[in-house]
Amino acid sequence: MAEPSAAAPAAGQTDAEREEALDRMLTRLALADDARLAPLLPRVLPYAITSLASPAPAVRKLVMEILSHINKRVKHRPEIPLPMLDLWKIYTESTSSTIVRNFCVVYIEMAFERLPTEEKGNIAPDLLVNISNVPAQHQGTILRLVSKAIGECNKHKVDDTIASKYRTISESNDGLVFADFCFHTLLYQAPPQGIGCPAGLSVSQSDRVTGKLPLKGDMLTSRKLGILNVIEAMNLAPENVYPLYLAAASDSQESVSKKGEELLKRKASTVNLEDSNLIKRLFTLFNGTVGAENISAELKVSPAHTSLRVRLMSVFCRSVAAANAFPYTLQCIFGCIYGSGTTSRLKQLGMEFTVWVFKHAATDQLKLIGPVILSGILRSLDGSSSAETDSIGKDIKIFAYQAIGLLASRMPNLFSDKTDMATRLFTALRLEDQSLRLTIQEAATSLATAYKGAPMVVLKDLEALLLENCEVEQSEVRFSAIRWATTLYDMQHCPSRYICMIGASDVKLDIREMALGGLNLLNDERQSSGGSFDINYPDVAEMLDYICRQRPQLLHSDDQRNGKLLFPSKTFLAMIKFLMKCFEASGSPNLVQEDLSHSPVAKMCVILEHAMSYEGSSELHALALKSLVDLSSREPKLVSLRYADRIHWLRTLLGHVESDAREAASRLLGIASAALSSSAAVNLLSELTSTLNQNRPSSNLMIPEEMVKNIVDSLVKVVTSEGSTLAAVAMESLGHIGLRCALPCINRNSSTAAVLTVVHEKLTKLLSENDTKALQKILVSLGHISWNETSFPHLSSALDLIFSLSRSKVEDVLFAAGEALSFIWGEIPVTADVILETNFVSLSKATNYLTGDAPLVSSNSYERSGCEEAHALAREEIIKKLFDALLYSSRKEERCAGTVWLVSLTMYCGQHPKILELLPQIQEALSHLLGDPNELTQDLASQGMSIVYELGDASMKEQLVHALVNTLTGAARKKKAIKLMEDSEVFQEGTIGNNPTGGKLSTYKELCSLANEMGQPDLIYKFMDLANYQAALNSKRGAAFGFSKIAKQAGEALQPHLNTLIPRLVRYQYDPDKNIQDSMAHIWKLIVEDPKKAIDEHYDVIVEDLLVQSGSRLWRSREASCLALADIIQGRRYSQVSKHLRNIWTTTFRAMDDIKETVRNAGDVLCRAVSSLTIRLCDVSLTSASDANETMNIVLPYLLSEGILSKVSSVQKASISLVMKLAKGAGPALRPHLPELVSCMLECLSSLEDQRLNYVEMHAGNVGIKTEKLESLRIAVAKDSPMWETLDICIKVVDKNSLDLLVPRLAQMVRSAVGLNTRVGVASFVTLLVQKVMLDIKPFTSMLLKLLYSAVLDERSSAAKRAFASSCATVLKYASPSQAQKLIEDTTSLHLGGKNDQLSGAILIKAYLSNAADVLSGYNAVVIPVIFASRFDDDKDTSALYEELWEDIPSSERVTLTLYVQEIVSLLCDCMSLSSWAGKRKSAKAIKTLCDVLGESLSAHHHTILKSLLKELPGRFWEGKEAILDALASLCSCCHVAITAEDSSLPSVILSAVCTACSRKSKLYREAAFMCLHKVITAFRDPGCFNSVFPMLYEVSSQSVICKTKDSSSTISSASAEQNGSEGASVALDKVLNCVTSCISVSFPQDIINHKKNILEIILNSLSPEESWQVKLSSFLCIKELCHKFHNADDSKEWPQDTASLVKELFHLVSPKVVDTIHLVKIAQVHTAAAECLLELTKLYRDFPLTDRTEAKFEDELSELCDSEKSEQAKALLKQCLAILRSLPGVTMKID
Repeated sequence: MAEPSAAAPAAGQTDAEREEALDRMLTRLALADDARLAPLLPRVLPYAITSLASPAPAVRKLVMEILSHINKRVKHRPEIPLPMLDLWKIYTESTSSTIVRNFCVVYIEMAFERLPTEEKGNIAPDLLVNISNVPAQHQGTILRLVSKAIGECNKHKVDDTIASKYRTISESNDGLVFADFCFHTLLYQAPPQGIGCPAGLSVSQSDRVTGKLPLKGDMLTSRKLGILNVIEAMNLAPENVYPLYLAAASDSQESVSKKGEELLKRKASTVNLEDSNLIKRLFTLFNGTVGAENISAELKVSPAHTSLRVRLMSVFCRSVAAANAFPYTLQCIFGCIYGSGTTSRLKQLGMEFTVWVFKHAATDQLKLIGPVILSGILRSLDGSSSAETDSIGKDIKIFAYQAIGLLASRMPNLFSDKTDMATRLFTALRLEDQSLRLTIQEAATSLATAYKGAPMVVLKDLEALLLENCEVEQSEVRFSAIRWATTLYDMQHCPSRYICMIGASDVKLDIREMALGGLNLLNDERQSSGGSFDINYPDVAEMLDYICRQRPQLLHSDDQRNGKLLFPSKTFLAMIKFLMKCFEASGSPNLVQEDLSHSPVAKMCVILEHAMSYEGSSELHALALKSLVDLSSREPKLVSLRYADRIHWLRTLLGHVESDAREAASRLLGIASAALSSSAAVNLLSELTSTLNQNRPSSNLMIPEEMVKNIVDSLVKVVTSEGSTLAAVAMESLGHIGLRCALPCINRNSSTAAVLTVVHEKLTKLLSENDTKALQKILVSLGHISWNETSFPHLSSALDLIFSLSRSKVEDVLFAAGEALSFIWGEIPVTADVILETNFVSLSKATNYLTGDAPLVSSNSYERSGCEEAHALAREEIIKKLFDALLYSSRKEERCAGTVWLVSLTMYCGQHPKILELLPQIQEALSHLLGDPNELTQDLASQGMSIVYELGDASMKEQLVHALVNTLTGAARKKKAIKLMEDSEVFQEGTIGNNPTGGKLSTYKELCSLANEMGQPDLIYKFMDLANYQAALNSKRGAAFGFSKIAKQAGEALQPHLNTLIPRLVRYQYDPDKNIQDSMAHIWKLIVEDPKKAIDEHYDVIVEDLLVQSGSRLWRSREASCLALADIIQGRRYSQVSKHLRNIWTTTFRAMDDIKETVRNAGDVLCRAVSSLTIRLCDVSLTSASDANETMNIVLPYLLSEGILSKVSSVQKASISLVMKLAKGAGPALRPHLPELVSCMLECLSSLEDQRLNYVEMHAGNVGIKTEKLESLRIAVAKDSPMWETLDICIKVVDKNSLDLLVPRLAQMVRSAVGLNTRVGVASFVTLLVQKVMLDIKPFTSMLLKLLYSAVLDERSSAAKRAFASSCATVLKYASPSQAQKLIEDTTSLHLGGKNDQLSGAILIKAYLSNAADVLSGYNAVVIPVIFASRFDDDKDTSALYEELWEDIPSSERVTLTLYVQEIVSLLCDCMSLSSWAGKRKSAKAIKTLCDVLGESLSAHHHTILKSLLKELPGRFWEGKEAILDALASLCSCCHVAITAEDSSLPSVILSAVCTACSRKSKLYREAAFMCLHKVITAFRDPGCFNSVFPMLYEVSSQSVICKTKDSSSTISSASAEQNGSEGASVALDKVLNCVTSCISVSFPQDIINHKKNILEIILNSLSPEESWQVKLSSFLCIKELCHKFHNADDSKEWPQDTASLVKELFHLVSPKVVDTIHLVKIAQVHTAAAECLLELTKLYRDFPLTDRTEAKFEDELSELCDSEKSEQAKALLKQCLAILRSLPGVTMKID
């Protein structure tokens, strides 16, 4: 019975059969030696293990015996393999029982260890299949085997095949089990002393990784590196591998950590750190499970090691999920801060994570962990020292304070019930290091918000804390105190405002600004007077009481003026300003109490008086006095009574250094005088008048008329006699008097006269000066004086003075004049009391003139009485002056003055009936002035329009809106003409440059002069047109300003005009003029609530308007339209832009070619925008396919026809770039456009090339640049261009249906395309096209082959030739056999043509070999002969090409020639018979090479070749005919046996023909003939040829000697000719000597004896000094051959008679000549050859049997040569000669 195989199923046998089989196996095992054991185990072991499934005890016993036997035999023999695959198959079978699998695992482990390393690596992935379903114990064993194999095989890399196996389990549970084991392996670190559990693992996990023995050193490192490589190859999800890479990056081995870092960056950068499972896993790794109670000890995981924990903390600080992972978060933070194994770095990271948690934790989570973490943080801070200097300790504190700040913002209720934390932070700010204070300050700022809404008790405690800290040394503490004061408390809280007052004088700018902000004083100067009423200020009485409580000294000082300043000046300033705002906010209740000393006003007066201390600044003094004046307006009685007793103090203040202080003091003095008695007041006036120049009368007391007259007289004297400053003050005083009564006439020159009449002349002079402040005072005083004036002549005088300033350019002066005119006009919004008894400055300040949209203040106008008639006449005078002279003046200064005055009158006197009556005229004038070039005129005109709109009725408002809309839209009615004068300014200076001589060019006269000088008088009209255009622009800007004010009030009146306005407004927002931009943008915001909706509703109208304006003749319209279009088309859908798209592109290209640079730039912007839009609309991934096709149909043809072919380079570049991008995104939508697109791109390859390259190529040869290199460079650049990239995209979308249109277009381009790049591009594109479509090109192959073949022949450029040849070869692959045959035959026939044909043929064959080698292989018999023959062409380029082709043939040269020798010989003989000498020459060279390579194997064809050569040898000589002689010589050398065998007479015929050739006249040909003769004689070795050839050689040699003799005896007239002739003869003689040598080598000795004399003569002649060293070398060879002929050591040989004589003569005649040659020629090679020759002569002389020998006479000379010879080789030979000479036998005598 045969033994069962391993594969036989055990179930098919009975227990008895199985027992019998096992018994036989055991016997065989026992009998088998070790060598036979290995083949036996695959049959025995699997069967035995499967038999364990049997329940029979006998069977199991036998199995155990077998297994025990095997164990003993193989245990110590690791080289014996076990059947691994069979065992694994048994293990994986579902029918295997548990016991079978258990034993299988044991032997699988043994078998795996014995496998070769490579096989382990291949099997390892297979072991992981279904690993997740394997019992846990088996899992560990199998996973350890896999990891071991990975460590051995995959340490450096994982092969692709192995990687693919691992990837098959990536998505399954098997992959997760394997990854988990890998994770544990990476975490494993050998514990110190082998005790304990590795960090990050449990005991069971550690045992699972290590097995029985711990892993150490390089083995562990190798496994980790291998695991990393395999995990990378498996492409697992980043969330699964992220922990592995973190563990690896933290490994102690550098190679592992480096690899882990790399994989973290490369493979896990996209990990989702918000994955809750991943975060939970990482927290478990960080915290471990040691503290868990429901886990057994061996399963408890210890925390990760420190380096990994540090890395994990950085991960947690980037995950919001980690911040919300309660309770892991809490455990982690406390573990870092207080854990047993924590480090300072972990503490720092713990605090950082705390900050992260407080910032990102959900509120519910934060409520649970916030208090706990806060207590930990505080404990940490309490345990640290404020003196810590290490950086980590400081970082820990920084994060701790940051955490407190964040927690305060998230959970304010933790802090708001007590002040402990506030006290802690303020204390820390004072005590901690400077580097920590900023962080603590930020935390304190955050904490401040936590105390908002705290209990009153807490807030009260905080008040004390802030007061305590607001003036400490550390700036951070002060900052926080002020911040808390402004954050915690509102404006009505007195203590916090007091703290802000203290902070207002801080040295730190940020603290000062914050304090002023808390007092609402930061932007005090820019705030309107009514703005403060919107803020709830504290009660002024409470605020004053609080200040007094904090500084009781305020109430205890009597002499404040000389006392010390109780607060810093800046604090006082802030305090006064804030208190005055409190007074304003308190309204006007009666603040006076019965006890005046305790009233708020009295207390305020005390504070203000303290501010007047001498230590205070001038600014403080001025503010205090002004505030007193303001208080007096509130409580005039209290203030006047208080200061009635302090008149002297106030009088001293009149001399203050600050002008504002002086003015306020004078007002206060006037107010105080109201409380004086009449006599005291008169006395005061007398005193003031007596001081003459210090007059400030300001009283409402009844003053005696005479005294008023005296005062006025005194003031007039000051005006007329003093300078501008004092005169202006005196005029101001006169004006103040005039506000109360009409000025009396004064006595002058014994007559009375009005005041204005007296001072008119002086005022005229003063008004012409440049003292602006004085002028303002004088002008305003003229208005005040005229207020109660009843005489029109006096008013007229004032008007004349005012109107005299109509050309002033000083704005302040003009505004002051406007106020004066308003006073004269009447009905102004102020009273004399306001002017005299308050801090009144001017009407403009009182009405917020030009500072915003203040309402007109005209309702409380002050009526005069008794002077209306005079003032009515004055108003008429003003109207006449404004409307007739100023507003329409040709001078811009006068128009500006008129505008200022008109707007002033309209503003201040707007409710006057006359103004209302004049409104239409005012509107017309202001509309005209909107276009004025002067910005002030324009701004005021636009503002005046808004005032007119407010004053006008409904019809007026409607008319105004229409007018402004028309101006904005360019439809305004024609303006009133202005007559130009010579000096009328048409342009502002510098606007249009200077004239040719450098002068100005702005006035009408200058423009006319320039036009006349240029001979173009009509040029003035162009100047005026330009000026009108500038005015139109200005009108739009001015209208925009006016419109912006009216639009607020116009409301619905604008709706009908929106359709017209919106397109214009859109465009004007992009106007080059920034002013127009701003004004139009302002209007846009006012009239358009939803800009996007408005643009969508009017989209078509806007685009059409912009397209029309983009072609405007005005460059700014074109520029603005392009910019607006660029903005408005972004993000639009196809349905919105489809009808405009082509026009937009037309506009774009036109703008890019604009004459104006800024328009071109705008065109570039539009191009980028519309390109982006087009690309998006054509991209099928972003737009529907139908819309993409439609867009492509619109845009692509236009770009190809208009864009790319444009002559504008920027348009070309943009078009090409866009076409390329469209092609990328269009996909199949591109196919209908392929013919046009491909054709255009190919043409652009040349047309868009820099034309300078053509010039360079034409002149390349002159500068040493090779044309081919330049062409290659040009082609390379073209193929790197966007055009070629587009062509590549076209290739990708070509399909079979596209060919019907595309191929004919390409064929046409092959015929007619011009330009190197285009032609090469066409060829390359055809090549790529054929490679893409392959068999689909068959219908077009016939046409393409003809065209491409012709193109190769016609092309002059080698690069283009190669390209078309490559294309032709590519098409050839898919051609029919008949087409291929014809093409190849035509190609091979080209080698018989001219140079171009030959080059073309070579290029085509090379292309066939590269691209269609399989087609060409069938025609080798035709092609290879042509290649071989053409290698020898005279043209170097052609021969080089064919040489390359020959070298490309895979077989060796000899094999190739042997295979095709018949065809090659036939072709060469045919070429030899041609009439072309070049063909004959080429064939002869080829025959020579053929003979040299094939040698005797050519004998079968020698007859044909010999016949052909001998036929060509006679006849006329032609250049290069010597090649035939070379070929004949080579043929004779290799086929001499066959030639002689065929016909014994042929050698003689050949010899005769060659000898005849030796007699030709051509030097080169004769030399070739002698060389041929030498080879023929040597080849045939016919002794008879000596007698037939040598006489001829002797004759030639003799002729050469005769020629030399004649030349040397002639006169030396031409040294060069002599030298050349000699050289020519000598060169021929060395060839002759070679022939002589070959004749001697084949001759009989007797023949040599017969010609002894001639031979010696030839030798001696060749050794003469006249011969060249080359001839001498040939002579030496001849001598040596002659010596060898007679040198025979055997004396028995019979030599011919006279041989001895020859030997003697040869020795004694030739040897001296040889020695002389060594003397004369200084060439080492000659010396060596001569020494060898001399040695042969000496040996012959010594060895030849001679009866007597004579001594050589050159022995001494030879001895000298031995000493002087430099060549060691020659010296050794000469020494041998000398030794032989000295030992010659039988020397009888010495020859003389």
